[in-house]
Amino acid sequence: ISTSLNPLLFISVLLEISRLLNTGLDMESLSICVRLCEQGINPEALSSVIKELRKASEGLKVRINKYCLF
Repeated sequence: ISTSLNPLLFISVLLEISRLLNTGLDMESLSICVRLCEQGINPEALSSVIKELRKASEGLKVRINKYCLF
């Protein structure tokens, strides 16, 4: 991803777009994703991994909450 914007402005603009799209990514996570894409990681594959990690995390939270109630 090449840009003529300064890096902080660039990530700020991306963060605002991310918020508008309700991605749930914070600035650090978004920065990591941008760096991975700049290094050649397929953005669609990265998106799939993030979605799977969120599902797994949510499932783990549900199981923990279920066992903590008893």
